[in-house]
Amino acid sequence: MQYEPTLSRGELIALATKTYFGNVDAKNMEATLDCFHDEALFCVQTAFTRHAGKAEIRRMFEDFFASYETIIHRDFNCTVDEANGRIAASFIAELHDADGRVTLLNNTNFWRVRPNQPGDTAGARFQEVYVYMSGANVLT
Repeated sequence: MQYEPTLSRGELIALATKTYFGNVDAKNMEATLDCFHDEALFCVQTAFTRHAGKAEIRRMFEDFFASYETIIHRDFNCTVDEANGRIAASFIAELHDADGRVTLLNNTNFWRVRPNQPGDTAGARFQEVYVYMSGANVLT
């Protein structure tokens, strides 16, 4: 199902790369979760994992944030379907654990954005996120 688009190309890119990944990198849980609708779906396609709803997505991020001292998402290459509220981004995920080990992943995410519902002042959010990860799944 498509939704009426509400964000421009630049706003879709900012939602994905600045708002979402900026808050993931800062380990800001509430701001990260604010990027998702309550019943959002988050799938790691390359690992056949699925997290449905904010409670499952929160648990996934709690584990992810606890596993790495530093999280960096960088070098974004975005493709946007402004008319349908979709964005794809290829990027590097650089993860540093407490023992000093660095994990580099070349990932691609696909987002489907749904506008806010009547009475919801937070704006458009992710309805679906599909992740393709180059290495082992770090989002379990």
